[in-house]
Amino acid sequence: MTDFEPAYRSRPGAEAIAGANAPAAQEVSPGIWMSPGLSNSYLMTTDEGRIVVNTGMGFEAPIHRANYDAVDSSAIRYVILTQGHYDHVGGADVLTDPGTDIVAQANWETWRRDNELLAGFRVANSSFAWSDKVAASINSTMKRTGGTLPAQSAPVPTIVVDERLELTLGGRRLELYATPGGETTDSLVVWLPEEGVCLCGNVFGALFGHIPNLVTMRGDRYRDALTVIESIEAVRELSAEVLLTGHFEPITGRDRIRAELTRLRDAVAYVHDETVAGMNAGKDVLTLMREVVLPPELEVGEGYGMVRWNVRAIWENYAGWFHHRSTTELYPVGPESICTDLIDLAGADAIVERARTLLEQGEPLPAIHLAEIVSHVEPLNEQAKSVLIAAHKHLLGESANFWESAWLRKQIEELS
Repeated sequence: MTDFEPAYRSRPGAEAIAGANAPAAQEVSPGIWMSPGLSNSYLMTTDEGRIVVNTGMGFEAPIHRANYDAVDSSAIRYVILTQGHYDHVGGADVLTDPGTDIVAQANWETWRRDNELLAGFRVANSSFAWSDKVAASINSTMKRTGGTLPAQSAPVPTIVVDERLELTLGGRRLELYATPGGETTDSLVVWLPEEGVCLCGNVFGALFGHIPNLVTMRGDRYRDALTVIESIEAVRELSAEVLLTGHFEPITGRDRIRAELTRLRDAVAYVHDETVAGMNAGKDVLTLMREVVLPPELEVGEGYGMVRWNVRAIWENYAGWFHHRSTTELYPVGPESICTDLIDLAGADAIVERARTLLEQGEPLPAIHLAEIVSHVEPLNEQAKSVLIAAHKHLLGESANFWESAWLRKQIEELS
């Protein structure tokens, strides 16, 4: 593998993701234009009409539409959706014309069913990380458009891709490939073979060059690590010259792209194989979460997913919820059931003092365990709150992960 500096070191992190506010679309490859937002939208121009790949959120779509109409006002013939998340599909109503075909992968209906069934749950579980960005994006769009914002679309595909589909428009040939190891099982990529360009959305996760999340804190079905590896390899084998991703600027250079995807593929495979080997060796999941670490030659970012989270996801995707650690796993009872007993035995002051000592020794996690025992029984105990705030700030100071940092900030805010 050619030795390239990992891309994640020079690319922005998730904190830089912002809603659609660009004053104009940017040409990122001949005849391909990008309008950035909470997820990038792309326009392809041809002599026979336009193709849009991903539409952003509903409230972003007027900006994308205005940016694209300034480039070319011909009819939009196809809207291609690389996955079912709302930041890819929510603006479909605004970015379609009469007769526009909407193209999605065959797992679209099943994945969207899950998403609709759990909409309230997932919105509640992701708001701590995304609500500020969404609110800022809505405000930005309202300032620019000055009108009522459209609702999120619920598009119905008119063309469905099973494994592969070829489309040709105005001499431009597109090959669409299913990549079910992407962020969603209905993921697909758009390949322009004559141009060496792949529009890959978030098939590798939200941040290119970072280990993907095999399950998010938002709450999703587990992503199968072997299917993720297959999808990475499928795109790697295209030998693209340009990757147009769901966030930020293009990645260019065939050798650079191949090196990045080889490293990413091998990193996911390493985590998978080490986890499976540890399971067969009788190691428990928490031990493996501590022990499985990528070797230097497989260095990738952990700004969105994390290796230790993926260890747990792989374990539970294979083996389920029972970890063979305690009989109490079989029953609807948690550690909080004995909090009152522990305080009766040791006293709240003694428990808080031990938590404070552990924190001073650089052990924030056991400090949190102990302080939470007191807070569960005595929610207004200021000493326990103080330890919890300090411990979360300690962890926040060491975090470079978007989800982890957002969660820690939320906890600090609620405790303060």
